Amino acid sequence: MAKYKKIFNKNSENLLIECFIRNFVRSVKKNEKQKKRFSFVLTGGSSPINLYKKLAQKDIDWTNIDLFWGDERYVSNKSKHSNYKLVYKNLLKKIKIKKKQIFFIDTNKESIVDSVINYEEKIKKYFRNKKRSFDLVLLGMGNDGHIASIFKDNLNIKLNKIATSVTRKDFQRISLTLKVINKAKNICLWLNDKKKTKVFKSFKIKKKIPVFNLKKSKLSIYLIS
Repeated sequence: MAKYKKIFNKNSENLLIECFIRNFVRSVKKNEKQKKRFSFVLTGGSSPINLYKKLAQKDIDWTNIDLFWGDERYVSNKSKHSNYKLVYKNLLKKIKIKKKQIFFIDTNKESIVDSVINYEEKIKKYFRNKKRSFDLVLLGMGNDGHIASIFKDNLNIKLNKIATSVTRKDFQRISLTLKVINKAKNICLWLNDKKKTKVFKSFKIKKKIPVFNLKKSKLSIYLIS
């Protein structure tokens, strides 16, 4: 594999989860010592469900952690297709965290454009005059190599926005842009089964695949082989 920041290779999802949580807690505590908050961007889909469940079970102090979403479908947050609902069900409702620490993508707006603007404003306000750089962005990967809601046909490495709307056959979506993701201090790619790892290794023309446009110097890959 090309030179990434780190590669964590385990032979089971449980071991992979334990490895991620150790690194996550270490990073959070490092920020606490420096009196800095920790901004954590969550991913949707089925891949992180067991990770979220385990995070909820651990004795983690969430006081200093602020949560964001990498992308969201333009559906009600009560929909089974909502990334917010997935995180709420498996993590949020099981931990002690204040509403002001949860920066979800509000899909209860009149239009998807309004939802994008609202999310961008939340992020601008959060970072204020500081550099907009999340401490950790967690990403899953689709079988086509997409990350967040950045697909091959809407891959735009130069898009100078915080978030954007995406139209797909199944749903309209809101997504952080590749530029914002790559400005994060750390990016984690979560390949939690052998099939995902095999797919990741199988891509040939990598330049056009979204996952291979992530900044390698910031990217840690968690995989099962």
